[in-house]
Amino acid sequence: MLLYSHILLIISILLGVMKSINSIMQYIIDIMEFIIYNPCIRRKKGALSEIVKNKRIKIARLECDMSQEDLAKTVGVTRQTIGLIEAGNYNPTLKLCLAICKALNKTLDDLFWEE
Repeated sequence: MLLYSHILLIISILLGVMKSINSIMQYIIDIMEFIIYNPCIRRKKGALSEIVKNKRIKIARLECDMSQEDLAKTVGVTRQTIGLIEAGNYNPTLKLCLAICKALNKTLDDLFWEE
Protein backbone atom coordinates (compact mmCIF):
# COMPACT_ATOMS: atom_id res chain seq x y z
CA MET A 1 0.00 0.00 0.00
CA LEU A 2 2.85 2.37 0.83
CA LEU A 3 4.52 1.71 -2.52
CA TYR A 4 1.25 2.44 -4.32
CA SER A 5 0.93 5.84 -2.61
CA HIS A 6 4.54 6.69 -3.52
CA ILE A 7 3.89 5.80 -7.13
CA LEU A 8 0.78 8.01 -7.18
CA LEU A 9 2.78 10.87 -5.65
CA ILE A 10 5.52 10.54 -8.27
CA ILE A 11 2.94 10.45 -11.08
CA SER A 12 1.20 13.58 -9.78
CA ILE A 13 4.55 15.43 -9.53
CA LEU A 14 5.47 14.42 -13.07
CA LEU A 15 2.09 15.57 -14.38
CA GLY A 16 2.59 18.95 -12.70
CA VAL A 17 6.04 19.35 -14.26
CA MET A 18 4.69 18.38 -17.67
CA LYS A 19 1.89 20.95 -17.32
CA SER A 20 4.44 23.70 -16.55
CA ILE A 21 6.63 22.68 -19.49
CA ASN A 22 3.58 22.66 -21.76
CA SER A 23 2.62 26.18 -20.65
CA ILE A 24 6.14 27.48 -21.24
CA MET A 25 6.30 25.89 -24.68
CA GLN A 26 2.94 27.43 -25.61
CA TYR A 27 4.23 30.91 -24.69
CA ILE A 28 7.35 30.37 -26.79
CA ILE A 29 5.18 29.32 -29.72
CA ASP A 30 2.97 32.39 -29.21
CA ILE A 31 6.01 34.67 -29.30
CA MET A 32 7.34 33.02 -32.46
CA GLU A 33 3.97 33.27 -34.22
CA PHE A 34 3.64 36.92 -33.23
CA ILE A 35 7.07 37.70 -34.68
CA ILE A 36 6.50 35.72 -37.86
CA TYR A 37 3.07 37.18 -38.65
CA ASN A 38 3.80 40.77 -37.60
CA PRO A 39 6.07 42.47 -40.16
CA CYS A 40 6.32 45.64 -38.05
CA ILE A 41 8.18 43.72 -35.37
CA ARG A 42 10.72 42.41 -37.84
CA ARG A 43 11.45 45.93 -39.12
CA LYS A 44 11.51 47.87 -35.85
CA LYS A 45 14.87 47.77 -34.12
CA GLY A 46 14.63 46.72 -30.47
CA ALA A 47 10.97 45.64 -30.69
CA LEU A 48 11.82 41.96 -30.45
CA SER A 49 13.89 42.42 -27.30
CA GLU A 50 10.97 44.26 -25.63
CA ILE A 51 8.59 41.38 -26.38
CA VAL A 52 11.05 38.76 -25.17
CA LYS A 53 11.85 40.76 -22.02
CA ASN A 54 8.18 40.91 -21.06
CA LYS A 55 7.72 37.19 -21.74
CA ARG A 56 10.77 36.32 -19.60
CA ILE A 57 8.88 37.43 -16.50
CA LYS A 58 5.85 35.35 -17.44
CA ILE A 59 7.96 32.28 -18.21
CA ALA A 60 9.89 32.63 -14.93
CA ARG A 61 6.58 32.90 -13.05
CA LEU A 62 5.29 29.74 -14.73
CA GLU A 63 8.54 27.92 -13.96
CA CYS A 64 7.88 28.68 -10.28
CA ASP A 65 4.30 27.45 -10.73
CA MET A 66 2.92 30.81 -9.59
CA SER A 67 -0.15 32.65 -10.79
CA GLN A 68 -0.16 36.41 -11.29
CA GLU A 69 -2.10 36.63 -8.03
CA ASP A 70 0.50 34.56 -6.15
CA LEU A 71 3.37 36.71 -7.43
CA ALA A 72 1.46 39.90 -6.69
CA LYS A 73 0.85 38.87 -3.08
CA THR A 74 4.49 37.88 -2.64
CA VAL A 75 5.83 41.25 -3.86
CA GLY A 76 3.05 43.41 -2.41
CA VAL A 77 1.24 44.69 -5.50
CA THR A 78 -2.04 43.92 -7.25
CA ARG A 79 -2.54 41.18 -9.81
CA GLN A 80 -3.31 43.89 -12.36
CA THR A 81 0.15 45.39 -11.83
CA ILE A 82 1.80 42.05 -12.60
CA GLY A 83 -0.40 41.70 -15.68
CA LEU A 84 0.59 45.17 -16.88
CA ILE A 85 4.29 44.44 -16.33
CA GLU A 86 4.02 41.20 -18.29
CA ALA A 87 2.15 42.99 -21.07
CA GLY A 88 4.81 45.71 -21.24
CA ASN A 89 2.40 48.47 -20.23
CA TYR A 90 3.90 49.30 -16.85
CA ASN A 91 7.44 50.34 -15.96
CA PRO A 92 8.13 48.94 -12.48
CA THR A 93 10.39 50.66 -9.99
CA LEU A 94 13.78 49.18 -9.23
CA LYS A 95 12.45 48.15 -5.81
CA LEU A 96 9.60 46.21 -7.45
CA CYS A 97 11.98 44.67 -10.01
CA LEU A 98 14.19 43.42 -7.18
CA ALA A 99 11.19 42.01 -5.31
CA ILE A 100 10.01 40.17 -8.43
CA CYS A 101 13.49 38.76 -9.01
CA LYS A 102 13.71 37.57 -5.41
CA ALA A 103 10.26 35.94 -5.58
CA LEU A 104 11.13 34.14 -8.83
CA ASN A 105 14.73 33.25 -7.85
CA LYS A 106 16.14 35.17 -10.81
CA THR A 107 18.55 38.07 -11.27
CA LEU A 108 17.78 41.47 -12.74
CA ASP A 109 19.77 40.43 -15.82
CA ASP A 110 17.62 37.33 -16.23
CA LEU A 111 14.32 39.20 -16.24
CA PHE A 112 14.75 42.87 -17.07
CA TRP A 113 17.98 43.86 -18.80
CA GLU A 114 18.57 43.49 -22.49
CA GLU A 115 21.36 41.21 -23.60
